[in-house]
Formats: sequence, C-alpha cells, structure tokens
Amino acid sequence: MSENRLLAALPKEEYGRLEPYLELVRVEFKQLLIEPGVPIPYVWFPHDFVTSDVVEMADGSAVEVGTIGNEGMAGTPLFLRERTTTAKAFAQVPGAGMRMRSEDFIREVIDRGGPLHDLLHRYTHAFLSQISQTAACNRLHTAERRMCRWILMMHDRVKEDRFPLTQEFMSLMLGVTRQSVSATASELQEAGLITYTRGMMTVLERRALEASACECYERIRQQFDRIFEDPWPEGGVGGGD
Repeated sequence: MSENRLLAALPKEEYGRLEPYLELVRVEFKQLLIEPGVPIPYVWFPHDFVTSDVVEMADGSAVEVGTIGNEGMAGTPLFLRERTTTAKAFAQVPGAGMRMRSEDFIREVIDRGGPLHDLLHRYTHAFLSQISQTAACNRLHTAERRMCRWILMMHDRVKEDRFPLTQEFMSLMLGVTRQSVSATASELQEAGLITYTRGMMTVLERRALEASACECYERIRQQFDRIFEDPWPEGGVGGGD
C-alpha cells in the first residue's frame, strides 16, 4: 500500500483498482507542480515530499496559503471540477510520491465515485479549514508563534527531525521579511528549540515548540485527524521526548 495517508486508507480492492493509474515519481526541490491559469496535468499524492500552494500578486509579492504532505493531495481544484486555479503549487521539500493524470482522475475517481471520492470530500474540507485558519493566523499572531506552528506542520509531514528550509521559503510561507525570519529563528535557536544553519532546520524540542505555537497548529491538525480512523502521527524521530 501507499505511504500517502489518503491512498493507504483505501480498501485493498479499491487501491488495486486505482494502482494502474498511479505513477511513483521523485519530486525535486522547487519543482512546479501546478501553474496558475494552466490546466492541471496531474494530481499528486505525496509520500515524503511537501508542497506549498502560493498566491502571487501583481507586484511580485507572494504568500503561502496551504501546505500539503502525506496527509493529502495536491490538485484539489480538479476534484472540485475546476481545470485551473489562481495559486501555484511547488515542492518546498523534495521526496517521493504518486501522481495520477487528470484524465484518469476525473474518469476513475470523480465520475465513478467510491472510497477515494468520499475521502477527498473530507480532505477538501480539512484543507479549506487549513487555508482559513492560516489566513487568521497570519493576521493575528506573532511571527514567533506562527513560525513554531509552521515548523510543526513541516515536522509532521517530512517525518524527520532535520529537513531543508531556506530563509527565502520561510519568508514566503509566513508573509514576513527575511530579516524578521532570521531574528525569529535566532530566538528559537537560542531557546534550544531548533538549530538552523545553511538552509537546514533541525527540531530539537518538539514539546517546547508545541507550547510556543499558537492554537492554529492544533486546530489544523484536528481537522485532518477527523479524516482518518487513527490520529496523524507526529513528525520526527526525536523532538525532545
């Protein structure tokens, strides 16, 4: 079975039916998966890569509105029968996963229905909840609390205590300047919660990060827990337990 939680939750027979249409691929750092205004060619089911949905403005500024890892699928507009979207999706952490051609997805999942179709209804609700919670978080919470929330979300998805993360990406994801990112990361590092050097983030004290994060992390996590029978496993192999 798949390492993607949506696919892994399918009955064996249903996964077997869909397996011929699923292609195991390697996704590279910064690889563009979905381009604004361009027909969506594939839907993606990450194993250990992580994607960002990013909205860009006319002046070139941009901010992340959603993060997708092994809990979900990149390409939800297609599930809603929209061939294009205004956001772009690209890989912020490289890794492996499955992809399915849009034509196959429409025919075998949307039009036919079945277990994956039902799961995607629930996943889409959770993903939209993530987007709305993130919008509120970016407006109301401090950069430090937002960074803790975002590091935890990444930690859950990559399942490693150490992962690549540049200041450029953190600035984009949090909607703040690089100077603010550097200052906030330095504070967390001095407190012993993380180490951050040469574009690599290491989680040292997960429990302390949870205590420092805003309530948005737990609210988002609870929405995804409702999709599956078992809670979303925490990321990493250490994290201060």
